[in-house]
Amino acid sequence: MENMLRKSMLSAGAVGLVTVLTACGNDTPEAPSSATITRVEPIMKTIETPREVCKNYTTTQQKAVKDKHQVAGTATGAAVGGVLGNQVGQGRGKSVATATGAVVGGLLGNKAQENYQVNNRETVVRTQCDTVVDRSEKVDGYLVHYDIGGQQGSLRMDQAPTGTSIPIVNGQLVLNAVPITTPSPTP
Repeated sequence: MENMLRKSMLSAGAVGLVTVLTACGNDTPEAPSSATITRVEPIMKTIETPREVCKNYTTTQQKAVKDKHQVAGTATGAAVGGVLGNQVGQGRGKSVATATGAVVGGLLGNKAQENYQVNNRETVVRTQCDTVVDRSEKVDGYLVHYDIGGQQGSLRMDQAPTGTSIPIVNGQLVLNAVPITTPSPTP
């Protein structure tokens, strides 16, 4: 896509140059040797770099319940209640007191274990990771605007032009001009 844009801009510039040269006819002693650069605009590209950011946080939670039906609390409460109930009364009343003590003790033991389980907390460290995107701008080329004898054009260049003009050779803009150096004579 970039090459197509560059070729179309160069073609438009060349057509404009040929038009200028043709319109001038024989009245112009020589064709322009350079295009004057009128403006250079950097072409920016947004770079998105994803990265993972992790944070540790502490939370308090209920400890895992091992005895969901509070069997241990019920059994312990019933045993203690039965022993205490057995201490009361005589004869048949002693049996009723023991049974009543066991039932009440079982209920109280069950509730006591349930309250303990609900309030039995632990602190846990958890890690939560999220992906964030860092954005930055980078120069991806240059839009160079130029003028050839009153005819404007523009083209894209990978590097910023170093001077104030672009050479023209054989009616074409020369974008990759390499300076010619002459070898120094050897002594």
